[in-house]
Amino acid sequence: MPKALIWFLMLFGFFFLFVGIFVKFFFVVGLIMLGVGAYFGVGPDSVLRKDQVIDSWAALIENGQTKSDAVLCDTEAFMTNSKVPDIVMERKEISPTVISGFIGKKRDFLTITGQGNFRLNPYKIYINTRDYGDNLDVSWHLTYKPSILQSIASLLPFINIIPLRLNDLDLFDQQDLRAYATNVHHCFLKAVEKLLLTLNQDPSKLERKSRGFLGIS
Repeated sequence: MPKALIWFLMLFGFFFLFVGIFVKFFFVVGLIMLGVGAYFGVGPDSVLRKDQVIDSWAALIENGQTKSDAVLCDTEAFMTNSKVPDIVMERKEISPTVISGFIGKKRDFLTITGQGNFRLNPYKIYINTRDYGDNLDVSWHLTYKPSILQSIASLLPFINIIPLRLNDLDLFDQQDLRAYATNVHHCFLKAVEKLLLTLNQDPSKLERKSRGFLGIS
């Protein structure tokens, strides 16, 4: 859904809420418009939009077909062994848009969320491994995806509970975000390197630096 339409729904939703103080029908209309606008603005948890990605990394492993699940299992094991607290890992089917999900355009992802700092809850990492011919396409994406309640809270003036941009994070929050993303990156890299060694390929040739705001390696 275009951003202009999302803003239209949100602004007129608040307007109808105000009018609804006097006419109940418009209050209901306002709630519906706010709900639809927030839903498409934030996106459900099973949707990964490209404009939500703030950092990413990818590689193509030659002759790595059929090893997708092994890489994900090793990543989960390395994450567990890292003993980082408050980490939640889930496997989900993800779509690029809501409509694409309805027509069955989905891929399997491992989602990793750090829940130790509530200001970082909107930041989630999506890991994907998939066969691409005889190769294995591996990638992760760091996203900013606030919940609907967090998005509504961010609209309140003079309140900075939920950061709208990375620059809104204080120094300690940025440290926590970088540590969280770097740990996931390293665990995923170790899983990919393990596969490369079993394929008699040189792990040192991997491009390790991510592309985005953090630029971790």
